[in-house]
Amino acid sequence: MVNEPAPSAVILDVVLRPHRSLSARGFWVLMALLCAISFVGGIVLWAIGAWPVIGFVGADIALVYIAFRASYARAYEYERLNLTPQRLLIERVDHWGKVDRTELQPYWLRVDLAGSVDEGNRLALTSHGRSTVIGGFLAPAERARVAGLLRAGLAAARSA
Repeated sequence: MVNEPAPSAVILDVVLRPHRSLSARGFWVLMALLCAISFVGGIVLWAIGAWPVIGFVGADIALVYIAFRASYARAYEYERLNLTPQRLLIERVDHWGKVDRTELQPYWLRVDLAGSVDEGNRLALTSHGRSTVIGGFLAPAERARVAGLLRAGLAAARSA
């Protein structure tokens, strides 16, 4: 008979994702609006004899499209915080799918929230002289909320 260790109780499991204010539908509406404005502007430019400018108008639309697609590609990155009484696992996944894991012992862990919600802040987890910044893509108010969740979770982990 094999005795397997009991799985650790998960105290906190949070996934942090960057906020995207423009939905996919909103993106296509915006692109359609920009194309329509550029088309009308292109016709006016053609009518007054400035037809070479039309290529630059098209390039502007292409650059806006590429910039938005690059921004949306970043939406696939996230950070996952998994806290048990034995460890805090920070799993970062970038927009390419590359995973970076950091494991910290919760007993000595300190949550540092530097700055204010109004002026901007920075959330870091510090242990044994090592500091790990988390939630860099979050709004300051969201970082403060995550700091509160982590402090409560760490208090529960220490008492377990």
